Amino acid sequence: MSGLTSSFFYLTFTATLLYVAYFLPRQEPKETSLVLYVHDHLTGDNKSAITVAGNNGPEIESKAIGRVQGMYLNSKQDGKGLYLAFSVIFTDGEFKGSSLEIQGSDIYSPKERGFGVGSGMGYFRFAKGYGLMKTEFMDLPNLIAVIKLSITVKHY
Repeated sequence: MSGLTSSFFYLTFTATLLYVAYFLPRQEPKETSLVLYVHDHLTGDNKSAITVAGNNGPEIESKAIGRVQGMYLNSKQDGKGLYLAFSVIFTDGEFKGSSLEIQGSDIYSPKERGFGVGSGMGYFRFAKGYGLMKTEFMDLPNLIAVIKLSITVKHY
């Protein structure tokens, strides 16, 4: 009789799990698209050791909504490619307190380059996505650049 009771319990438990897995509503991921401008000013009056992300445009006067911190390394023998890994940390605006983790290769000769978004925190919890990077302005002798990031992520 004990074997019949445990078989009945197992069947009931399994049926309940299947019902919950297939018939209860699932949370669908949200999709968010962002356009950010990263201002890299390594010399001059507007020098920033931490890169600043602004969303109102490529101008240095644009309102700062966060910062980018991480690294980029030379990844090609001819010097025309970088490997990048950095965090976009939102310090103001709608996504304040949230972050996105970005990683990828930046072969900067094409006009647009792609990269991956591997995770996020806060509003962007469990984020996965992609982005396109475009150089809006570059002054190599003075180490100044403005990079446009167009990012699309799915998150919960």
